[in-house]
Amino acid sequence: MPLDELGRWLQARAERRPVATSIPTLDGYVTAIVAGPVSISPLDWICPLLAIDADAFNHGGTPEFAAISAVVRRHNDISNTLSTAPHQFEPIHQRKPNGEVDARPWCLGFHAAMQPRLSAWAPLLDTRNINHLLRSILRHCVDDHGHPLIESPRKVPKTEEFLRHAHTDIPAVVEAMRQYWMPIRYARAG
Repeated sequence: MPLDELGRWLQARAERRPVATSIPTLDGYVTAIVAGPVSISPLDWICPLLAIDADAFNHGGTPEFAAISAVVRRHNDISNTLSTAPHQFEPIHQRKPNGEVDARPWCLGFHAAMQPRLSAWAPLLDTRNINHLLRSILRHCVDDHGHPLIESPRKVPKTEEFLRHAHTDIPAVVEAMRQYWMPIRYARAG
């Protein structure tokens, strides 16, 4: 299943409440799985991502199985890119009507993937740190009450310009996180 077809499939399943209803959200989620602090069983993250039952993994030839295969392909593509050519990693963002990049859906997907294992992410969650690694991502996210996870600095023209281009930091942030977690993640696996 190509990504554009997967995007339509996800939108058609919105009533089932998958974590991802768009390719940018799916891409952010999968990126967090690849670059995060712990290895996770595919059943544990793909099922909520697509709102499917674990039994869908056992039945080839179904739309659910095609969606699983597309997600696994994207996972492997991200993993291979970050392992062999991290400077070529590009998140999939959508565009606003004015043509600007809208990083919010990607960031919301990334944040959603963090939630089930938030304690494992704890070392990177000190938002008071000015060099906070997740700042570029969490700046686009809101809590359950719709409040920003990280308050934007006061509104000044420089801040507006920074926020408009904050998405350009995401590839470097993802690679830095991957490098940060790598010794911990693989020590746990071994």
